[in-house]
Amino acid sequence: MELSGLPYAVMPMAKRDIPTVSQIEREVFSLPWSSTAFRYEIERANTACYLVLRYTPWMIDEEETSWLAPVRRVLRRPAFDPSLLGYGGCWFMVDEAHISTLAVRPAWRGRGLGELLLVSLIEEAYRHQVNLVTLEVRVGNLVAQNLYAKYGFRQVGRRKAYYSDNREDAYIMTTDPIASPAYRRQFDTLRDALRRRLLAQPNDPPAEVSEL
Repeated sequence: MELSGLPYAVMPMAKRDIPTVSQIEREVFSLPWSSTAFRYEIERANTACYLVLRYTPWMIDEEETSWLAPVRRVLRRPAFDPSLLGYGGCWFMVDEAHISTLAVRPAWRGRGLGELLLVSLIEEAYRHQVNLVTLEVRVGNLVAQNLYAKYGFRQVGRRKAYYSDNREDAYIMTTDPIASPAYRRQFDTLRDALRRRLLAQPNDPPAEVSEL
């Protein structure tokens, strides 16, 4: 998605992101993945894609080339990277992209950032030329279900007691073929509407968070 004019960047997840991703994971999910799991996932370059969403005003300049640059980056990079606002990932299996995770820091919710990550993952599905996008979602997570339904995901099954923390069921949701003209038109319309929304709304940090 074109992000020019916006204070956000979406980029591949790197190993240095894992401590922050893991902390957000523990804040958001009752069954968090381990750091080891994320390290394994981002090494599966051919069969998986993991992205992070950053707030660009708080990003460390990784392109600095002076001889002091490595020292500056070490000194400036905190254990928890405040610029990392969320992340998402998917697996590529035959002709499907399966969204495995998607999370946004709680303080930054309600701004369309989860939708931005979802759009970015669907764009990755297009780049890998898969046919469908699938996922599982808790039956009680209506906010997520509404977002997925907006992008053409529909319930096609139910996994009983899928989540081990509380034995909650999961809905299996999938899109129609994403290469179909109808789906592509709808996706492009939604993506463009999201960009207009992000441009129109204030994008300053939430009052309760800071860079430090």
